[in-house]
Amino acid sequence: MHTAHQYRIAALSLKSLSVVTCLLLAFFSGHAGAQAWPGKPITMISPYPAGGGVDTVTRLIADRLAPALNSTITVENRPGAGATIGAAQLARSAPDGYTLMVGSIVDYAIAPHAHPALSFEMKRDLLPVVQLGFGLVGLVINVDVPARDLKELIALVKAKPDALSYASSGVGGQVHLNMELFKQMSGTDIVHVPYRGTTQFMPDLLSGRVAMSLDSLPAHLANIRAGKTRALAVGSAERSSTLPDVPTFIEAGLTEYEAATNYTLFAPTNTPKDIVARLNLEVNIILKRADVIEKLGAIGITVIGDSTASAQARIPVEIEKWTKVIKAGKLILTQ
Repeated sequence: MHTAHQYRIAALSLKSLSVVTCLLLAFFSGHAGAQAWPGKPITMISPYPAGGGVDTVTRLIADRLAPALNSTITVENRPGAGATIGAAQLARSAPDGYTLMVGSIVDYAIAPHAHPALSFEMKRDLLPVVQLGFGLVGLVINVDVPARDLKELIALVKAKPDALSYASSGVGGQVHLNMELFKQMSGTDIVHVPYRGTTQFMPDLLSGRVAMSLDSLPAHLANIRAGKTRALAVGSAERSSTLPDVPTFIEAGLTEYEAATNYTLFAPTNTPKDIVARLNLEVNIILKRADVIEKLGAIGITVIGDSTASAQARIPVEIEKWTKVIKAGKLILTQ
């Protein structure tokens, strides 16, 4: 015969079992949900037009990351406003691993100075998952510009102030600031003509409507090698195997000039840590592949990889560098 005390114990045991069961279900449900990622297609934003350096890297990474994740990745070009339109879209996206972006820490270090009403903040809204690489930057001129080297170009510009123009991918973007740094170090004045991206200004550079650009070189290599444009100097500390005959700015006389395009995979802040870790792991594996190193090297990009923490550590470095350039030039960067 069961006593009331025995019934109470049984009831408590059943209640405890029910609580434990619920907790286990919640745990395994959450665990299964995390393991299920990605359970639908991923969008990878390229904040520049199709055909440029960032777009090229975005598509290369997307093509190799998709099978590694057993998913589909669609590249979406969202160009304009110095790459901030694409970044604003990423910042608005749900932090669930289904929206990513390949962009530049440099661009978003500069952006607050160029866009006072910017809807996002890099430190707050963008999470750098992994740095993909540093891209070769170089001074490219139209073949009809009568300068065979950097010293001749500087002399030409000083002899004819405001006579020559340069193209950029937009006010406040890295191409714009690359040239502003050059102007400050060389004591020159060159007219700025902003476009939406490299592919938009390329026809004008080839025709001579603009004289030059200090741009990321992947999109320019075919024209340089075909003799349709000339590269006078590269922004790396040492000569690049991509263009071994082109001197560095340091060799050419601007002893402190260095610049490189930064390629970084971003996710929205608050993306789950397990997803960020998986992305970092898979991309680092991709970046160690010989074919990827070769393909990126062929367009002047040196692979980086490494941890999410190392990517985050680059943010204050770039902010300090470009803030100094903007203040020294007393630049008002508004679109």
